Order: sequence, then structure tokens, then C-alpha cells
Amino acid sequence: MKVSIITPVYNASLFLEETARSVIGQTYQDWEWMLVNDCSTDNSWEIMQKLAEKDNRIKIFNNPINLKSGKTRNFAIKNASGRFIAFLDADDKWHKEKLAIQIPFMLKNDYHFSHTSYGYLNEYGKKIKSTFHVSPIVNYKHLLKRTEISCLTAVYDSDKIGKYYMSEHARKQDYALWLSILKSGVNCYGIDQELAYYRQVNNSATSKKYKLILKHISFLKDTQGFSYPKALYYTSYWMINGFIRYFIK
Repeated sequence: MKVSIITPVYNASLFLEETARSVIGQTYQDWEWMLVNDCSTDNSWEIMQKLAEKDNRIKIFNNPINLKSGKTRNFAIKNASGRFIAFLDADDKWHKEKLAIQIPFMLKNDYHFSHTSYGYLNEYGKKIKSTFHVSPIVNYKHLLKRTEISCLTAVYDSDKIGKYYMSEHARKQDYALWLSILKSGVNCYGIDQELAYYRQVNNSATSKKYKLILKHISFLKDTQGFSYPKALYYTSYWMINGFIRYFIK
């Protein structure tokens, strides 16, 4: 059962080879890695070319213009040939058994969408914080209150639910995708094992959660059609759970 791994690349030369080792080192071998260069200004494209020369499962593409991560992922999803669609950013890493555990878990239980627990790395590859543990089952309302499905751990079965694409919204395209799948009635099933590693780089946009509250309210109004009070209600849960996630654990 082939897995298509979706990775947008933008100025990722510092981490891309380390990420590649975690993909190539997977004990589950039936995969293709869809690497899409989004007009990087560093030597990411040269690294991608060298990787593709060494392993024919690595498919590389070059955006003619900068499309940002959402549209870049959508291009890769559209061209993916695998049954399972997985996501991995160019600076993150997987445990070598990630796919070997996650794909049989989905097939055995007839699950169409899954995610795993994960750890954190700093920009130097040193582990920071504690493991982020996921729930056994996540539904639509659950995810509105606690954004526990992380892009680097998510896998969905396109044979069972079709291909889902990233939102055209300016921000949180992956979160909008998960909400779309869950809103259709499909649950996401969690594997509480640390099978991926999210790299938290200083000054990254995702490390400044305190600035994102109003934008999160706007996101829920724009993508989910919520009224302001309803968006504020779910944002309050998101804010509290986000604080616990990033500052207490």
C-alpha cells in the first residue's frame, strides 16, 4: 500500500538532508516522497536534485512562482499516486517505524484518518519539552477546542475518503483540511507513541501563539461559517489548550 509523503520546500537547506534521512530510513518501504520547491533562494533545489538521483521514490518539482505552503501541498496531493496521503514539513523528522506502525494500524482497524503523538526539537536537533500525547479518537468538535492533529503526523486514506486538499485561506491550511475531513463524519484515530519530531525554530510564526488569538477567531468565521460568539467560544478553548501545550508541558 503506497504512501505519498507531501513536503513543501522553502529555504530548508539547513534541515532538509536530516529530514530526508528520516524518510529514507523508514522500515516501511512502499512510499513516494513528493518534494515541491516553492522558489527557494538557498540551495534547497540542489539538495532535492541530489536526493532524487539517489532514490527513484523521491519525486521533485519546482514551482514557477512562490505559491506558499498550502497551494504547494495541493499540487503534490494532486500528483500523488499513493493510497495513503501523509505530510511532513522539510524541517521536521519521523521515527524510523512511523509508517510501519501507522499504516497497519489503519488497515487492521479500517481507520481512514489517523495521527500520532510527537516530540519537539530545537533548531540544533536537541529534544525540548515533553512528548505531546494525542487522544484515542478526535472528532470535529474535539478538534475545534484542541488542535492536536499535527501535520507531520497526519495520514488519510484517499481510497476510502477521496483526496482532500488544503484550504485557500491565508493561514492554517492544514487545520482547515483536518476540520473538513472530520466535518464529513470521519473520525481521526490517535496512536499514542512518539513517532515524529516537530522542529520549533526561534522566531518562527508558530512559536508566537499569543499574537494569533484574533486571527484564530477570523479563521473560524471565514472557514467554518461561525458567528462571532461561536468563534469566540471555541477560540477560548483553543487558547487555554494552546497555553498548556506550549508553556506548561
